[in-house]
Amino acid sequence: MMLTGDFGKLLWPVLNAIYGHEYKSYDQKWSQIFPTYRSRKAFEEDGGVTSFSLAPIKNEGQPVTYDTERQGYISRYTHVEYALGFVISRRLVEDDLYDVVGERRARGLAFSMNQTIETVAHNVLNRAFTAAYAGGDGKEMLATDHPNVPGGTWANELTTAADLSEASLEQACIDLMKFTNDRGLRINVQPRKLIIPVDLKFVAKRILDSEMQSGTANNDLNALRQLNAISSVVVTPYLSSAQAWFIQTDVTDGLKHFERRAPDFSMDNDFDTDNAKYKATRRDSFGWTDPRGMFGSPGA
Repeated sequence: MMLTGDFGKLLWPVLNAIYGHEYKSYDQKWSQIFPTYRSRKAFEEDGGVTSFSLAPIKNEGQPVTYDTERQGYISRYTHVEYALGFVISRRLVEDDLYDVVGERRARGLAFSMNQTIETVAHNVLNRAFTAAYAGGDGKEMLATDHPNVPGGTWANELTTAADLSEASLEQACIDLMKFTNDRGLRINVQPRKLIIPVDLKFVAKRILDSEMQSGTANNDLNALRQLNAISSVVVTPYLSSAQAWFIQTDVTDGLKHFERRAPDFSMDNDFDTDNAKYKATRRDSFGWTDPRGMFGSPGA
């Protein structure tokens, strides 16, 4: 609990400036990466279904070959509650000349909650290459050996890890456009968004926006720019690696955010002490369903 002694100087009428609560915030980043879905349950599950195989030749007089679909991998989203608050005495509220402990502390609480959800959301990407954080198919989100239900594997990570460059980005676009479904049939997947840490902001700018090939004396067009291969870029400070980079594809059920309870801010007065209690809560889950929604590399 915060008392008048904790903020003695802030109660002085001659104080010129107060710092610590007026830093600028980044624009919300997680919502540019994760589409939001509403939930009314303790958890959500997405289930996959395999398709049919290629049709075989039917010889004259022979019966038709019948195929069947199978249940695919199951992805579960278990909602987690996040909460934070602070308590201040009534006397401190009364003597607060600068409105620091009330309104500004409330803004500080909102800032902390926003930072929390950014961290939780970006951890999906920060752990994308870590085997300990597996999805429905038992593999990390980005891997070179995702299993297909009927057998075989596929990759949504560069076979040889590489730093972000024109060549690696082109190869990633080629690889993801060759994606197949669980039965090995070609599917139309296109790159949509490049997600990078602030460390790669200038590298990405040169790669994507140069008229000619970046960093070479070749008089060749920048194919990535001419083809508009990457439609948008998200530069985010919440990625823990300075080398890892990600491409979000147009696959529908890739990254997901389920909102079980929207952010809620409230203030109550304690009957016995008359202290003011401020609190913020929310309940969500972040994850992915179909790993084909993402492609990436941890860097060289």
